[in-house]
Amino acid sequence: MQDLKDWHSQHSEAVLKQFEADPERGLSPQQVDRQQAQFGPNAITKHDGDGPLKRFALQFHQPLVYILLSAVVVTLALQEWVDSIVIFAVVLLNAIIGFVQESKALNAINALSGSIKSTATVIRDGVKSTIPAQQLVPGDIVLLQAGDKVTADMRLVKVRDLQVDESALTGESVPVEKNLEVLAKEALLGDRQNMAFSSTLVVYGTGVGVVTETGDNTEIGKISELIATTPTLDTPLTKRIKQFSHVLLYAIVGLAAITLLIGYLHGQPLLDSFMAAVALAVGAIPEGLPAAVTIMLAIGVSRMAKRKAVIRNLPAVETLGSTTIICSDKTGTLTKNEMTVEQIYSGGQLYAVSGNGYDPEGEIQAQMPQSELQSATVDPSTQPGLYATLRAGALCNDAQLMAPDTQNAQWRISGDPTEAALLVSAHKANMASGSLNAKRVDCIPFQSEYQYMATLDDVDDARIIHMKGSIESILPKCQFMLNEQGACVALDQDTIEQQVERLAAKGLRVLAFASKATSQDQTTLSHDDVAGELVFLGLQAMIDPPRPEAIEAVAACHRAGIRVKMITGDHALTATSIAKQLGIIQPQSAGKTVTGYQLGDLSEHEFSDIASNNDVFARVSPENKLQLVKSLQAEGHVVAMTGDGVNDAPALRRADIGVAMALNGTEVARDASDMMLTDDNFATVRAAVEEGRGVFDNLKKFIVWTLPTNGGEGLVILLAVLLGVSLPLLPVHILWVNMTTAILLGLMLAFEPREKGIMERPPYDPDAPIIDRILMWRILLVSSLLCITAFGLYELELMWGATEAQARTVAVAMFVVGEAFYLFNCRSLDRSVFSVGMFSNRWLWIGIALMMALQLLFTYQPLMNDWFQSAPISLEAWLRVIACGWLISLIVGVEKHLRGRNKTSQATSDTNTNRVSESV
Repeated sequence: MQDLKDWHSQHSEAVLKQFEADPERGLSPQQVDRQQAQFGPNAITKHDGDGPLKRFALQFHQPLVYILLSAVVVTLALQEWVDSIVIFAVVLLNAIIGFVQESKALNAINALSGSIKSTATVIRDGVKSTIPAQQLVPGDIVLLQAGDKVTADMRLVKVRDLQVDESALTGESVPVEKNLEVLAKEALLGDRQNMAFSSTLVVYGTGVGVVTETGDNTEIGKISELIATTPTLDTPLTKRIKQFSHVLLYAIVGLAAITLLIGYLHGQPLLDSFMAAVALAVGAIPEGLPAAVTIMLAIGVSRMAKRKAVIRNLPAVETLGSTTIICSDKTGTLTKNEMTVEQIYSGGQLYAVSGNGYDPEGEIQAQMPQSELQSATVDPSTQPGLYATLRAGALCNDAQLMAPDTQNAQWRISGDPTEAALLVSAHKANMASGSLNAKRVDCIPFQSEYQYMATLDDVDDARIIHMKGSIESILPKCQFMLNEQGACVALDQDTIEQQVERLAAKGLRVLAFASKATSQDQTTLSHDDVAGELVFLGLQAMIDPPRPEAIEAVAACHRAGIRVKMITGDHALTATSIAKQLGIIQPQSAGKTVTGYQLGDLSEHEFSDIASNNDVFARVSPENKLQLVKSLQAEGHVVAMTGDGVNDAPALRRADIGVAMALNGTEVARDASDMMLTDDNFATVRAAVEEGRGVFDNLKKFIVWTLPTNGGEGLVILLAVLLGVSLPLLPVHILWVNMTTAILLGLMLAFEPREKGIMERPPYDPDAPIIDRILMWRILLVSSLLCITAFGLYELELMWGATEAQARTVAVAMFVVGEAFYLFNCRSLDRSVFSVGMFSNRWLWIGIALMMALQLLFTYQPLMNDWFQSAPISLEAWLRVIACGWLISLIVGVEKHLRGRNKTSQATSDTNTNRVSESV
């Protein structure tokens, strides 16, 4: 059997011979049975994800949870039933929250995915029939026509004007014209015009193919296998949390062991020493962190959904905030995936056409021949050459333009996108085909070997032949051309070809138009009728234009320190032109457009240099895309990858965050992604990055807020053990503080508005710790302040005659109130709370009110007193607690102010130094 990649390099007769297939009769039943036994069904192996039980069990697979579970075992052994129940309830609550949020995301994706049963029309034993696509076998003869989905890879044996949309597989933005020519072995996937591939769509013409590959052996099957074998990476957040958890794990185990040893050396009963160690472990663990992180990410998911970004995996929210490079597909993401005429050349005059996509809103403006400076809008009816060119495009056309209706809010097309673009340009000149007083008499359909289409039309009591096609097919048949006044003059072929080269150099697809008056008696049209003596009318140049909002989004990403790279299967000229319009290629940039051919034989080091230093990659394969993502990640970048096709799926899966298109994206791409755009718009990626940065900011604020609680609790326990006094906080008290404040106070930071200038700063360094030295100092400062105030008030209450339960209740209240005051300082990590607005986050005030109400129940409700060993305290005790809380907030505010002033002074000094250096 020939190498699987080489079917395109064989004659169709040789392929038929290998499968013993008759193109007229197809396979016999015996041959079908034999092939089915050998190759199995035409289906791609499904790679199932984790089941619900495993996903729930994985919620417990965290180092800090192991410590809490160990604490449950210890407290059970010590018959401390309330402590055991509360600790286990916390662990279970965290697991349930994480599992529910993941399940919601998966259910949202499943709701978007539809199950479509494909069929194929085949010839078997001389009989044409329609069978389920799963029953196809290598050697089957398949009939293709417009509207069919290709359901297996096949070598074409007959074609008639066959065009196939391969955008989902290769990224090619326009339908590919198929032929039967034998190609070189080295031909890339997008250049194999003699093949039809599974998952692609026939948009024009008919064809016959012999199935060469089915199931996992098809090109889409190979991509599916590539997806399955491509490992997913931890996100920056999960990496940081893991690192933080391991450090904390060793610290907690070490401190617990020291606590146990000190208690033993002090001669304390073993039970008391165990409880002190358990209290310290429970106090040092931020139990509320997993639940709060999950909920804050879920809130971020909700915010992003409002901005048309649907998140599949919760950590992907934060990953966006750390993104350093966005690799984007071109077609449909950066562009509208709607061919649009941008320039027209006729009568020696160049015209610009405004507007985008299939919406016929736009103007036609004349341009100066050399400078291309736009002048006033022209009326096509006063420009004979322009009018004739637009009319030829509208009449020599089989597409339809459909206006918005109650079911569809946008203009739609039926037929070839290129022909639809010609209809739109005619509409912009108020020349809808229905208003041209024209009737088609006969037609020569477009055929690949001729590269043109011609129609015989009755127009205003005259019979005219209109033609459109490639410049190579039209120009040799022309003898005359229209000048600016609409008169026929001798053809200036050199000038026209120069204009074609200029337009093609911009990445525009150029079509030529010609016409010829004929007799009223002519009723049929043949190739001989258009063989010569035609009048050249003009050129229409089109492209799939960039989305206007994508241009601003790319600029915003650059300002935010994020590089945008275009990775597409489209042609290099087209990719370069779009990249320049989008601002991906900068005028001063030394980078260039690199093709898949050029990437083929590079060493690892050379590939890394190319990937880092260039921003546009064209005619790339799925393997190229995956290799580019891996190479950028190896350089330390956090890579987001956008795409909509099957060819994008492996790279989507490998990227730190894969972004798929929900509207026009394939199911394979959606399943491989972490996030989906419900509007298929690159501008939404920019919005999602902004939200991601905001989520990470708020997560960081929460961690900086919550760790002092754990640090302070741990210090209180350790200090009590060192001094040999009773514990100011019991394990159940610590769990009460940690869980209630995390949910009712810390979680309110999730609703904190994004800070100004969030998209004007560079991305977070993915290798940097969550907490830098400045914030670590602040955490230690607040931990010490909470320890001193809580322990001091506990001892004062005992000194002034309070019971141990009352003194402990005061210590608990000190932590709750201290955290509430400190919460205001954490609304911004480097600015005063007054600069962000005291009331700009109303949820914070609601959370404080609820927390205080709950703390009053903890203090004064008898049932709560029994459960948590608390007791009512005096008003004077509350005033002392509030005063200490205010003092903590004041000290932190002063510390932030002093650091901010030093930072400003340093920045001013650096600026002055730079100015001196420049003047020297």
